[in-house]
Amino acid sequence: MGWDVDVESDWRVGRDHLREYWSWTGAALYLLLTLDLLTTLYAAALYGPAAESNPLVRAVLAQGVPRLVALNLAALAVSVGLLSAYMRLLRRTRGPEAWMMARGLEAWLGVLVAAGLFVFANNLSVIVLGASLF
Repeated sequence: MGWDVDVESDWRVGRDHLREYWSWTGAALYLLLTLDLLTTLYAAALYGPAAESNPLVRAVLAQGVPRLVALNLAALAVSVGLLSAYMRLLRRTRGPEAWMMARGLEAWLGVLVAAGLFVFANNLSVIVLGASLF
C-alpha cells in the first residue's frame, strides 16, 4: 500500500467541497451538541445527573441546565471558529499540501460524525435501558 498520489502543484479545494465540509460540520455538531444536550437532559430528568458518564458534563449538569447550555454554546463557538480558520488556510493552500489537508479534514469530520452517533446511541441506551453502553 503506497501513498504515492499524483497531485498537481496547483490543486486546490473547490467551493463545492468547502460547502460540503460545512454541511458535514453542521451534521457533526448537531449530533455532538444539540442531540447530545437534549438526550443528556432527558436522561438526567429520568435518572439524575449521576447517570451521566462524562465527569465534566456531570459536574456542569449538577450546577444547573443554564451552565450546561452555556458550555455547549461555548463548544459550538470554539468549533466553528477553529474550522473557519482551517477553511481559510485550506483555501489559500495549493498542491499536495492542500490535498492532504482536505483528506485530513474529511477524515476528522467522519470521526466526529461517528462519535456523535455513538454518543447519541449511548444516551438513548441510558434513557431506554437505564445504563450506559460502556
